[in-house]
Amino acid sequence: MTRRHFTAASLTTLTAAGVLGTAPALADDVAWRRQDPFTLGVASGDPTSSSVVLWTRLAVDPHVLDGRGGMPSVPVEVRWELARDERFRDIVRRGTETALPEEGHSLHVELEDLPADSEFFYRFRTGRHVSRTGRTLTTPAAGSSRNLRMVHLSCSHWEGGWFTAYRRAAEDRPDLVFALGDYIYEGGPGSSTIRKHPHRLCTTLEDYRLRYATYKTDPDLQELHATAPWIVTWDDHEIQDNWAGVHPKDGVPTDAWMARRIAAQQAYYENMPLRRSSAPVGSSIQLFRRLHWGDLATFHVLDTRQYRDLQACHDGGKTWWFTDCAEQEDPERTILGADQMQWLQDGMIEAGTTWQLLAQSVFFAKRDNAPGPTTTLGSDGWDGYRADRDQIVRTWDEHEVATPVVLTGDVHVHFANELKADFWEPDSSTLGVELVTTAVTSGGDGSDKARGEDDVLAENPHIKYIKSRRGYVLSEYSTEELKVEYKTLDAVTVPGAEIQVDRTYVVPAGVPALHQA
Repeated sequence: MTRRHFTAASLTTLTAAGVLGTAPALADDVAWRRQDPFTLGVASGDPTSSSVVLWTRLAVDPHVLDGRGGMPSVPVEVRWELARDERFRDIVRRGTETALPEEGHSLHVELEDLPADSEFFYRFRTGRHVSRTGRTLTTPAAGSSRNLRMVHLSCSHWEGGWFTAYRRAAEDRPDLVFALGDYIYEGGPGSSTIRKHPHRLCTTLEDYRLRYATYKTDPDLQELHATAPWIVTWDDHEIQDNWAGVHPKDGVPTDAWMARRIAAQQAYYENMPLRRSSAPVGSSIQLFRRLHWGDLATFHVLDTRQYRDLQACHDGGKTWWFTDCAEQEDPERTILGADQMQWLQDGMIEAGTTWQLLAQSVFFAKRDNAPGPTTTLGSDGWDGYRADRDQIVRTWDEHEVATPVVLTGDVHVHFANELKADFWEPDSSTLGVELVTTAVTSGGDGSDKARGEDDVLAENPHIKYIKSRRGYVLSEYSTEELKVEYKTLDAVTVPGAEIQVDRTYVVPAGVPALHQA
């Protein structure tokens, strides 16, 4: 018996005898260790001027249906390194963390006391296996107004097409990536001829773990994760289409629904580069949070799903989706909840930066979809929660909040919107802008013209641009202006499509209006 095996055997005996309590033994050299456990890539997220989160999740076989990724039900030690160069000749930090089976063998390494405004490279190692290298950064410190280059994107349906938009976004070399929801889709296998979800509708923790593992095997997604830190929030498909707080899609709360939500929240945390402060507790997960880019920008990351009331005019079916009813104007209805709303208002009033970004998931501006005197609004977006939207807009107006920019996903179409003091009065002041990104793949290739586009533009003069192709939004912020490029792909149903800039806008700092470049 070798010394290593003697030690392992002794530890097992002592543990069984109660001498060492219930501390779990680390996984020894068994068959799974011969396979690469870093098949899901690496990521980083939520950077500050002195810290960042490094992420990975171990899976030697991402396609195992039990969601465990072929990993044993024991803890696994993983070493990590942080360096100033890609060859790791100048290593500034290294350490060891334990990947636990009860957290899906995921790791969230929070590094503190790092120098501000610095680029780093990181990697993980266990046994003889080494992960790919990722790039990350810390943000500029207070007092700095260094320019910011970022992308925001949403809605990546595995069956909708190839994730080419992720690779093209990586080629843009952004400082930050904002992912605004629908990172996965929860449905079972569909009719796609491109690629299919490998398993059933997601309802359990094992289902959701498997679904994330499937998506994270995509090389284009892995490339963007490894290129820059992500700042994430969710929308509905991370759990179920059109869920709302304690209400599932059909509007009827049940114990089974809450168990499903808890499972999905756990899987979301395990698979995102989030801090420990976002780890689920009971039936809640903390996703609204605030980050900064020096004196240039404040990021208010919102959760528009967990605290909302049931959508207005909800009848259990689909007819509530675009409608017009008095309930949409109910001053008691909320999409953010009282605590998040107060947190947001306080943060916007106190920020003092050149730009304030609200990173969130659903359509913020008024969007009347019906021509003529009839008004048809979407109850799932802020049109269905007008009191909360009015409260935010009033805060911008009364406290002269500097150049608010709302970042939005969800609708699978590019929009550029000016945000009015009163959406029912087209000549009222413009107080901010909304940049809505189209989908990465959801809805397939899309088209050059969205259905009903002419009616929407005619009924909503504050909506300046619509494009129904797939892609993302690239933005560059400075103390003088914001430059926005709406990027589109001709197709996602074939791999490797090229990207092009379909429309460019400039927004002067302090003068919120969209100027086509």
